[in-house]
Amino acid sequence: MGSSGFFPTVGILFLFAWGAVGEQGEYILYKDPKQPAFRRINDLMSRMTLEEKIGQMTQLDRVYTTPEILKNYSIGSLLSGGGSVPLPNATPKDWVDMINNFQKGSLSSRLGIPMVYGIDAVHGHNNVYKATIFPHNIALGSTRDPELVRRIGAATALEVRATGIQYAFAPCIAVCRDPRWGRCYESYSEDPQIVKEMTEIIKGLQGEIPPGGRKGVPYVGGPDKVAACAKHFVGDGGTTKGINENNTVTDWHRLMSIHMPGYDASIIKGVSTVMVSYSSYNGLKMHANRNLVTDFLKGRMRFRGFVISDWQGIDKITTPAHANYTLSVLDGISAGIDMIMVPDNHTEFIDTLTYLVKNNYIPVSRIDDAVRRILRVKFTLGLFEKPYADYTYIDQLGSQAHRDLAREAVRKSLVLLKNGNNADEPLIPLSKKARKILVTGTHAHNLGYQCGGWTIAWQGLSGNNHTAGTTILNGITAAVDHGTEVVYKESVDGSDFVTDNNFDYAIVVVGEPPYAETAGDNANLTIPEPGPSTITNVCSSVKCAVVIVSGRPLVVEPYLSSIDALVAAWLPGTESQGVADVLFGDYGFTGKTSRTWFKTVEQLPMNYGDEHYDPLFPLGHGLTTEPVQC
Repeated sequence: MGSSGFFPTVGILFLFAWGAVGEQGEYILYKDPKQPAFRRINDLMSRMTLEEKIGQMTQLDRVYTTPEILKNYSIGSLLSGGGSVPLPNATPKDWVDMINNFQKGSLSSRLGIPMVYGIDAVHGHNNVYKATIFPHNIALGSTRDPELVRRIGAATALEVRATGIQYAFAPCIAVCRDPRWGRCYESYSEDPQIVKEMTEIIKGLQGEIPPGGRKGVPYVGGPDKVAACAKHFVGDGGTTKGINENNTVTDWHRLMSIHMPGYDASIIKGVSTVMVSYSSYNGLKMHANRNLVTDFLKGRMRFRGFVISDWQGIDKITTPAHANYTLSVLDGISAGIDMIMVPDNHTEFIDTLTYLVKNNYIPVSRIDDAVRRILRVKFTLGLFEKPYADYTYIDQLGSQAHRDLAREAVRKSLVLLKNGNNADEPLIPLSKKARKILVTGTHAHNLGYQCGGWTIAWQGLSGNNHTAGTTILNGITAAVDHGTEVVYKESVDGSDFVTDNNFDYAIVVVGEPPYAETAGDNANLTIPEPGPSTITNVCSSVKCAVVIVSGRPLVVEPYLSSIDALVAAWLPGTESQGVADVLFGDYGFTGKTSRTWFKTVEQLPMNYGDEHYDPLFPLGHGLTTEPVQC
């Protein structure tokens, strides 16, 4: 070997040292990657002004931001809200170039602190054109397969990194206790144990903490991983009547036993950030709840990442929102929130918080706690060494491997609720060799409907031209024999059409239109027309399999006697060949309901273990089938 290995080593050390040298030639410790993170954080914070620290606590939407704002205010973070994209049908390269342009602004600030960019990648990289859209969490809970969910997290991280983004606002670990809630599909289950198991997705998003790693400290395992976010702390799925952003009224024991286990598991797995809920706990807004955010989450649970608000979350501390912004900032920061999702008026937030600190309403120690946590995550992400994104992962977006994984998730998440009137007369698996079949229903050939909310746009979309994927009809047509005639009709007005055509059987695909958050709150949970009419007209005249595409259980009892087979497909995403895979027996049904399927809405809220538990289908229900041997 001789001395041949010496010069490269010297060269590497020289480069590291050079990277830690400022414009005036002085050594800058926080820029030196050989130094431990805590020393780099201490050095950087010793150089920061109050205004720069408060800038780091500010997160803006890209729409309201320029590189000059990032430079002049030392803004800590940007985000894309639902549908906030560089341009319509943007490519991964478009995203990378936009983010790097913003990052250039951050790096040109006095101290050159890189910003971190966040996005709601809640079922795949769902804001991005042609990304793989995985089933929503309610479906993943029905798989009972934490390892599958970990793999989905890893695939999502790669697709997020394909666009240059380092931070995903996921997973949602709400425990939905009432399906009337418009975010119920973002919850893995009503059962806190299932939710806890599904936090395995964090290992996929961030990587697995190596043996001997410190529990509770943020961990991101490399450039193909992202910072994750456990949300929404805490009790968001337990509000009265399932009303979004409402009040969760419960005692401490039930809060801890139902809504907290997912956070404990997430922190053990090194989750980088926690997002605070819009909801209240026994009348106190979570964004103002110092006892739970500071004393419990940061103190008792020893969470070392940063706590982020929800979109304009501190504004909503008052009613109406923004009625007393100074009070909102005071209460939110004092509660222990470290980064504020402003997202549109940085000067108002920065000026207000600066005033509160300079006039001793908020101690500098509270600001330092916030900034230390934010910098800890940024150093963990390696942003100081590699602030700019590149094109390394652009081919990962919508890759065949990820689409295959999503298709697997669809197969494993489908729940067979009913299959014939008795065990001797199953309809499923359906015959691929039928002479003529009918496929009908509003959701049979609508990619937007099967993806649901949080897909391309915040509230979701209707139609097949917003992104790439396979509809349930496409999957059925591809699965049956070439000699089978598939007749598609979006709705059936009367039974004559069915009788006249002499179909062997029908597949009816109906459900809910897309929605997100408050727009999805629903007190009646009925299938919208023409769904019920289509079920009645078709199933009265021919053997029928009804597939429900929805973010929660819906009222089906009135039609159940006329339905031969009933399948809960939840919100399967872009790879709906997975529906055909199990309908026709290429794979067996294995999914189990992740929540109780009620008979009538008058029973709600009703969860497993309740005293008067009388469901149509209990938690964990799911008939199984064996694959057809070819």
